[in-house]
Amino acid sequence: MTASRRPRLSRDDWLAAGLAALAECGPGVLGAEQLARRIGTTKGSFYWHFTDVPAYCATLLARWQESESPETDADAPAATRLRRMAQAIATPHPAEPAIRAWAATDTLAAKAVAATDARRLARLAALLGECGIANPDMARILLGAAIGMQALPDPKGNPDAIGSLVDLILALR
Repeated sequence: MTASRRPRLSRDDWLAAGLAALAECGPGVLGAEQLARRIGTTKGSFYWHFTDVPAYCATLLARWQESESPETDADAPAATRLRRMAQAIATPHPAEPAIRAWAATDTLAAKAVAATDARRLARLAALLGECGIANPDMARILLGAAIGMQALPDPKGNPDAIGSLVDLILALR
């Protein structure tokens, strides 16, 4: 009788499992042993792809940062692109709230969140500028509101709510 072989896990499999675990349970499950148990494999597979847990966490945070969808409709009016971006921030990757919580106690996570927020803030400010709104506080207000909406129950309402805020800001021009 031959034992059935499990398929080899790729680096991407480990990162996807980590983001899912992070979203579900928080950063405490990001150890090699906890993740291996969670996905039914050995720690050896983890260490085949990553030198250690800190390297894994750094790669995981980079993957989260890359997961933000780039602007796809550059020909759309700036107001439309602004609304879509704010809506995307308000309905983030499922792991983002856990990453934000993790950032309160972890320097690496804090740096990743700060870099992501700075990139978002710059993009929101640029889009507001294209719409004729030069007040940098408006970009901060939009970003803060969108991030805050991540913590609200029923995230399905977030795109409409942040869209209404964008419409209100644009009406002030």
